Amino acid sequence: MVSRVLVPMDDSEMAERALRHALETYQDAEVTVLHVVGEPSGMMGEATRLALADDIKAAANELASDVFARAESVAEEYGTEVETSVEVGHPGRAIVNRAGDFDMVVIGTHGGSLSDTLLVGDVARRVFRRSPAPVTVIR
Repeated sequence: MVSRVLVPMDDSEMAERALRHALETYQDAEVTVLHVVGEPSGMMGEATRLALADDIKAAANELASDVFARAESVAEEYGTEVETSVEVGHPGRAIVNRAGDFDMVVIGTHGGSLSDTLLVGDVARRVFRRSPAPVTVIR
């Protein structure tokens, strides 16, 4: 029986599809939405904002707020709630590290843009190959 489901989310349509699948398939499970914010560096968009922040955790939570608002809105459509969690780091690694606490991981195949497709597609592949929990990949 699946009682705890991890749904990694970014702001893509595929991530929302993964959340909808999890909510429809595992109606009695506790669903946790995880958003991973890139490690602070001067080379990447949102990570640059983290690198300049005084409080990295607060900045990461702020960056995740739109994703979480969307996830909570989707959950509301299903008459349920979701837990939310934010991590800072490499997305694939962070998801795999958290996966052991769950019975199932449901992840979208890729994000919306070409760069998202390359990056998040690699993330889904890494999670699929290395997760200690079973993984369902949604496209």
